[in-house]
Amino acid sequence: MRKGKQTWEFENEPAIIATGVTGGPFEARGRLAEDFDILHDDLWIKEQSYEKAHQRLIEEAVQAALEKAGLRKEDIHFFIAGDLINQLSPTNFAARTYGIPYFGIFSACATSMEGLALAANILNHGNAEYIVTGAASHNGAVERQFRYPTEYGGQKPPTAQWTVTGAGFAVLSSKRANYPNEPVVSRATIGKVIDMGMNDPFNMGGAMAPAAAETIFAHFQDTGLDPAYYDLIVTGDLGKIGRSTALELLEKKGIKLAEKQFQDCGLLIYREDQPVQAGASGAASSATVIYGHLLKLMKKGAIQRMLCVATGALLSPLTVQQKETIPCIAHAVAIEMKMGMMH
Repeated sequence: MRKGKQTWEFENEPAIIATGVTGGPFEARGRLAEDFDILHDDLWIKEQSYEKAHQRLIEEAVQAALEKAGLRKEDIHFFIAGDLINQLSPTNFAARTYGIPYFGIFSACATSMEGLALAANILNHGNAEYIVTGAASHNGAVERQFRYPTEYGGQKPPTAQWTVTGAGFAVLSSKRANYPNEPVVSRATIGKVIDMGMNDPFNMGGAMAPAAAETIFAHFQDTGLDPAYYDLIVTGDLGKIGRSTALELLEKKGIKLAEKQFQDCGLLIYREDQPVQAGASGAASSATVIYGHLLKLMKKGAIQRMLCVATGALLSPLTVQQKETIPCIAHAVAIEMKMGMMH
């Protein structure tokens, strides 16, 4: 059911029944290493190219999620996923491996929550029983496409962010009653493309902050909820600069969030001493942190309700070369624990 202009409410509350999260060597040294199912000790992951390694991260995350859910690929009705590489090549090839009916989607680093919103909407209306959704990125593949090959050793400004090597995937079910102790997707707010005229591909956080603020504001406008309803409002990869900008913009719109309540996946994943400048980025930033770390915290009872706002900069190598500005988007999905409150 639609609420307001941009928000869906899912009265049947599709359940997130299992997740699979994979990562690379830099993530293995990060703050959330124990929340990954599989960590690799080199970027090549025994493959011939970074793009093939990227594909493998996706396949392994999907496999881990399916195994935890006790399902086979034949049980899944749709596979909804995307990445940052040209025409979603790694995800397309992973979809070929699995042979599940497939929606390839792109919202840059907002892809994880776009997929979750679409999956929940399809399940909510009885159009599938099980869906796998997620997103992935690979530092070597992404840096080569959007900036410079890492081997080039180009200097980066302090506003730059570190692309996460990883994949985060979830299995969702429409059969909420069968999974009373699992988190549910309760609502989603679909973002608009916001472009404030920024054109520096090394300052993604600053570019994406207005889109994040816009979507969060729309969510509370549409739902009539008080921001205090959520224990946690977490963005995908705003990093240090984007996070403080978003807080400021929200305050101007009359939404005051406590420092602790407003977090960013890109600031949670790595340790203080890892050289990531302004924080992490990449489609896997939100996907690994939400499907790994934060859902674990939910199951432990540390978080009851969270609003996950994945943020994406919709630029491409082509638009950068043509000196275009950076259009940005943010999609927000509410995930809640409703133990024993069966309808």
